[in-house]
Amino acid sequence: MEGSQSPLINFDNPESTYSNNTGNVQFYVNGIRGLAGGVQGLKKRGEGIRGWPGGIEGLKKRGHGNRSWIKIDTIGDSKILELDKATIMRHCSLPARDLRLLDPLFIYPSTILGREKAIVVSLEQIRCIITAEEVILMNSLDRCVLQYNSELCKRLDQANKDQSDDLPFEFRALELALELTCISLEAQVKELELEIYPVLDELATSINTLNLERVRRLKGHLLALTQRVQKVRDEIEQLMDDDGDMAEMYLTEKKQRSACFPSSDLGSLTNSSGDEKVVSKSAPISPVGSISGSQNLQRALSTVNSSRTGSLISSSYSENIDQLEMLLEAYFVVIDHTLSKLLSLKEYIDDTEDFINIKLGNVQNHLIKFELLLTAATFVATMFASVTAVFGMNFAASVFENPSTFSWVLIICGLVCGFLYFAFLIYCRRKRIFPL
Repeated sequence: MEGSQSPLINFDNPESTYSNNTGNVQFYVNGIRGLAGGVQGLKKRGEGIRGWPGGIEGLKKRGHGNRSWIKIDTIGDSKILELDKATIMRHCSLPARDLRLLDPLFIYPSTILGREKAIVVSLEQIRCIITAEEVILMNSLDRCVLQYNSELCKRLDQANKDQSDDLPFEFRALELALELTCISLEAQVKELELEIYPVLDELATSINTLNLERVRRLKGHLLALTQRVQKVRDEIEQLMDDDGDMAEMYLTEKKQRSACFPSSDLGSLTNSSGDEKVVSKSAPISPVGSISGSQNLQRALSTVNSSRTGSLISSSYSENIDQLEMLLEAYFVVIDHTLSKLLSLKEYIDDTEDFINIKLGNVQNHLIKFELLLTAATFVATMFASVTAVFGMNFAASVFENPSTFSWVLIICGLVCGFLYFAFLIYCRRKRIFPL
């Protein structure tokens, strides 16, 4: 087969060098062909990868496709929309890494992020984007999602009827997400308490494999639930400790202030021809110098104006974050109480484990004591058996002439062995090896 293959590259080298290079190139090309064939086979077999109907290609299309979202506006009307990730990114001015937190294909801990135009909320099953005008909620058949949708619409409708504007729209949506999350975690903790306390009490009275397996499974659930509650608590505490993050969540106020204070008062100057003439009058006579001077003036004025506007807005936010801080503090107390329940439950499990270890240690000590007594008794019995074995040998002695002599030998040997056994017990008692 090697002789029938034609050379791929022609070199002006000697024959030996030519044959070696040809073999190397052919080996390299064959390796590439084999790799390409393997990739094609993998793509063909990729239809069953992880249950995705289209394999890798289907997974890529699913990642960039539309998903079902629930849109809730400020008046309490909700509707289901099919939106892709790019549309949501443009609409809410969010990066892709923030939307990744809401993706059901990924598992992320609970997170609350304040952005320029939105609040990204990922709390247990409630994953949504809150803006100053609407809530974009990940559509799901989960009970928490359905309850959040119905309860938020009900509260917004009631607030519009009562004309109560004590909280902005974004804080109402955030408060409901925190409330439902705390209620869900509290219910799970109560359910775990009702299940784990009887099992621990039963294990304390009867130590067997079935009870140990049940406690091990419940302890795993307890650790997982503790991590989830701890993450929610840490997230709320982190927001409370950072005034800048809380200031970013005032979306309604930022929207109003951005309408009052444009980002650059110089935009109208650069877009109108009359204003450009005014700037050019104060510029140098040289055309090149006038262009560069106007650009520098525009940059300087825009920088000063944006910094002044930003400082005014940030100072106003820092003065008015008490409302959000009180809201977060209320739910921080609730989630901290839930976490304290889990910690006390974990301490109860640890105490039960310590009690079981002590109980098993006590049983082990009794077994060691019994083994020691049995070993001592075996040693004494062996001594008595050795004496009887000596006298049971077939040799001539004057002892065997009197039959009662052998009986006295047995009685004396038994008394000596009994004395040795009781002496061993007294020695163990004095050394406090085990109490008698």
